[in-house]
Amino acid sequence: MHIFAHGKHAFLTGLLIIIPAWGTFLILDKLVSTLDHLVGQLLGPFIREDAPGLGLITGLLLLLLAGVLTTRLAGQRLFEWTERSLERIPVVGGIYRTMKGVGDLANFRSRFGRSTVVAFPFPRDGLWALGFVLGPAPRPVQTVTPVPLAMLFVPTAIHPFTGYLAFVPQHSLRPVNLPPEEAMKIEFSAGLYNQVRTGSPGRPSRPTAGQADEEARPQ
Repeated sequence: MHIFAHGKHAFLTGLLIIIPAWGTFLILDKLVSTLDHLVGQLLGPFIREDAPGLGLITGLLLLLLAGVLTTRLAGQRLFEWTERSLERIPVVGGIYRTMKGVGDLANFRSRFGRSTVVAFPFPRDGLWALGFVLGPAPRPVQTVTPVPLAMLFVPTAIHPFTGYLAFVPQHSLRPVNLPPEEAMKIEFSAGLYNQVRTGSPGRPSRPTAGQADEEARPQ
């Protein structure tokens, strides 16, 4: 029974790792091939038939254009309208949300990949949640209490790209010996992914004032 459970866990972990990577590869490969074909048809009289890299170059230019447009108000409105339209289409909406989740994961990793992972009581005493330290609380927020506050992002499983912005007393934070990547995977998989080294549970130690200040500094 133990061997079966371990094998099941390893299988699910492998799926969580392989499927997003393989799906991303297939989509990018299909996109580049399609762009190669379209550009070849449009520019056929002006280029050689075997000109390599046209699809890749066109794809990069489209990504650059999309990034520029979405930084403008009109571009943001167009993007939101397109996104809503795609999500309403049966089947296509599910595929789009899945691929959007992969992109959100990359953005999540770039934003919080160097943050400090902490545990703190949430949503009430006796329950614990993982959070990513963003830095000290902004001064207008800090004025509500004399207790030093830290600003945390608290992701919500299974969709950790959304979550809570919490301002938590620094003395309530418990540093966790967990790399941000591992914390992200645990949140993203709702606990199915568990590559953390096992050890004695032990009671987490209360950080000193100096440690709390260090944890709350911007990364």
